[in-house]
Amino acid sequence: MDTPAYGGGLNASVIHPAVLIAMILSIILIFVLPRKFIVIPVLLMTFLAPWGQQIYIAGVHLFVPRILILVALVRVAFINPNSPKSRFAGGWSPLDTVFVLWLILRATTFIILFHGDSGAIIYEGGFIWDVLGGYILLRLLVQTEDDIVRVVNVFAVVALVCGVAMINEKLRGQNVFGYLGSLPITSEIREGSIRAQGPFAHPILAGTFGVTLVPLFWWLWHSKKTKLFAILGFTGSTLMMLTCASSTPLFGYLACFIGLAFWPFRNRMRLFRWGVALTLIALHLVMKAPVWFLIARVDLIAGNSGYHRAELIDQCIRHFSDWWLIGTTASGTWGFDMWDLSNQFVAEAETGGILTFICFVLIISRSFSRIGSARKIAENQKDTKQEWFMWFLGISLFAHIVSYFGISYYDNVKIYWCAFLAIVAAATAPLLATQKVEVEVPQILKQPKLRAAPAYRLPTVQSRQGR
Repeated sequence: MDTPAYGGGLNASVIHPAVLIAMILSIILIFVLPRKFIVIPVLLMTFLAPWGQQIYIAGVHLFVPRILILVALVRVAFINPNSPKSRFAGGWSPLDTVFVLWLILRATTFIILFHGDSGAIIYEGGFIWDVLGGYILLRLLVQTEDDIVRVVNVFAVVALVCGVAMINEKLRGQNVFGYLGSLPITSEIREGSIRAQGPFAHPILAGTFGVTLVPLFWWLWHSKKTKLFAILGFTGSTLMMLTCASSTPLFGYLACFIGLAFWPFRNRMRLFRWGVALTLIALHLVMKAPVWFLIARVDLIAGNSGYHRAELIDQCIRHFSDWWLIGTTASGTWGFDMWDLSNQFVAEAETGGILTFICFVLIISRSFSRIGSARKIAENQKDTKQEWFMWFLGISLFAHIVSYFGISYYDNVKIYWCAFLAIVAAATAPLLATQKVEVEVPQILKQPKLRAAPAYRLPTVQSRQGR
């Protein structure tokens, strides 16, 4: 019997013939299709093939998305490498710097935490391959608004396929993606309710993937780009949220509508942010339990584990000394099920220490900063469509943050996070570039002007009578 490999996965190749054929066709398409269409087979295979589909060689798990990322990078690197399209949209940004720094810190601290164990090195090598490789690839492929539309259209197809499959799973209790291997065929049941998961590793991941895409589908509809894909994507995302039977996606879905409702107050968001912060501080002072236990009081789905999420945050704060330097492997001793890192912020802290946690928060804050600055520029330029686009991006990022309190991203969903960051960078770059031009021109105009030398005047010859 095969034994589980380090970090998950089996020590054997697990790939269905249908997935293998689809992967080979995708590789051919990557080399044959024009550059702008490369992203289509990469994303379709990444999110419609179960993540566990792999080829196992010498201790390395070559998951299907990893193979496609490598092949696509080779295509991009060796075909017109000096072309302007072979650079990041908007150039290298502070967001890119923080992202790479976060990745290096997380991988380094994890390896140190496990004392340089070979298994830890291989695991983090795979993590870097997935995240850094996926991020660089998508930053290179997502350059213009047309590229963004293409990516969102692909996600609409993925959401619709997953939504339909998850309805079938909800009604029959069988996951059709389980017949491809690496996923269970029989669906998980909690409190008598079937939790559909489709091709994803967990029902919450499936639902979170769907709901965080909703604002992007709204943008497609509002911009009149491809209304059909907008309808299909929104329908699929809603079905994914309903069939996963999990509170976290439902909260993310509600967060999307709350963000949409705040559009009239878009120029007063700082006041709202300070209001929320002060309210939480006041509640923390008057509540018997810490303020984060408000999570435990909200129960929208039967069997909700809100108390576990609140306790996870509480124990992480109480055991700050255990993890602040390089993370910890002792979280399982803090209490019942405290090993289950179903909170992205807690996961960053416990797997990478305080510096990794700070860098992760900076990724979010930098993204919000870019979106907010770009929206203000669009507003000043009277470009309502671009202003709405930036607002929808902000709503999607807000939905991600809400979801982070109920799940930590892994498997193919972490590549989806990379895709979203690439969209943010590409969408905001043109607007931020106009701001740079507007800032640079006045600096030139403000240079001290050279004063003209006074004209030399010949002395006036006075007449003798005027002497």
